[in-house]
Amino acid sequence: MSESIMRNRTSASERAVTSGRLAIQGKRRGIRALLPFIGPSMIAAIAYVDPGNYATNIQGGALYGFKLMWVVLLANLMAMGIQSLSAKLGIATGKNLPEMCREHYRPWVSVGLWVISEIAAMATDVAEFLGASLGLYLLFHIPLLFATLITGVATYLVLMLERYGFRPLEIAIGVLLGVIALSYLAETIFSKPEFLPMLHRLAIPWLGDNQSVLLAVGVVGATVMPHAVYLHSGLTQGRIRPETKEEALKIYKFERMDVIVAMTIAGLVNLAMMYMAAVVFHGTGHTGVADITTAYKTLFPLLGSAAAGVFLVSLLASGLSSSAVGTMAGQVIMQGFVGFSIPIWIRRLVTMIPTVVIVALGVSPTKALILSQVVLSLALPAPLISLIQFTKSKKLMGNLVNPRWVTVAVTGITGLILLLNFTLLYLTFVPNAVL
Repeated sequence: MSESIMRNRTSASERAVTSGRLAIQGKRRGIRALLPFIGPSMIAAIAYVDPGNYATNIQGGALYGFKLMWVVLLANLMAMGIQSLSAKLGIATGKNLPEMCREHYRPWVSVGLWVISEIAAMATDVAEFLGASLGLYLLFHIPLLFATLITGVATYLVLMLERYGFRPLEIAIGVLLGVIALSYLAETIFSKPEFLPMLHRLAIPWLGDNQSVLLAVGVVGATVMPHAVYLHSGLTQGRIRPETKEEALKIYKFERMDVIVAMTIAGLVNLAMMYMAAVVFHGTGHTGVADITTAYKTLFPLLGSAAAGVFLVSLLASGLSSSAVGTMAGQVIMQGFVGFSIPIWIRRLVTMIPTVVIVALGVSPTKALILSQVVLSLALPAPLISLIQFTKSKKLMGNLVNPRWVTVAVTGITGLILLLNFTLLYLTFVPNAVL
């Protein structure tokens, strides 16, 4: 029976490749042509709706209402550009970003980047593990330490789908992303939406006091995650291999649509998070809601048990899926930078150790989450700068080389993200810092 299941799941990936080739050849049109290419960006998009986003968006909405909605929109547009380049690199070169770094940089640089990236991967896991563990703890009243161990096992089981080909895992992650999106659609309905004030704030930038600057920096600066940039190039590098330059261009056009669809979903979820917090918490005077646990406990009396339960279901789906994606990224990072890998269960065990220690010591989950974002800020420059360097090279990219305006635009985006990340570090570590 297990062999039959394996054949069926493997054939799902094979069917996607066959359908993709038919689309490239012009034998499929419309949505049927696009479907085989939907998947890589859905996996990468999970990084944009992880528990870290929950904490930042909830706090921003609770404190400032709709005023920071424009920041969420800006962050999502920037993420689209970055992830599109990462997907394109894998298609054009047949290699992922860490492999390109190992091939074109000196060995000591590649090893150094690997060490930094592994530290970032562990920091990512702290936020994601804590999110899923909090979801289990609040939803089923399981002790937080046991909830963390259950999260580790659950994410490992999700990752085991990869042995049956790329398609089953893409579908599983896509389903979890759908659960998050539907949950926040329900949350928006529960909160009795008034869309006109939100649309107004989407179009008008605003920054007020020092705390609003810090939150805006947190939303934008932590949006583009290092592991998502590395992973996306790995997801497209051998999925449907182009046989000619023309095929590579066609595949990229389809994958670009994949990026737009997936990142639009992630962006709408983030907008819904902040919108819900603005209506439910800010609108009722509960501006002190600053973490996930407080948000749940405040939601319960304000909107009822159904809304609070839906919130926890979305948090659990976010934590499980983003933790699985983080582990996938860790495998790509190690294999690419240093040319070897370890069994996935060992990686799963090692990367969850910091979270288990944090929970066992009783460290505040919110403080741990903030620290993890700072670590990610420090790790971010390397993948962004490397990505721009490689994708602007005609020799490496062929007919998929960046147009000059794309390189200029993404360089500007990268500069802004790095500036905001350094601002985040400044405001975090300098006492009484004022911008």
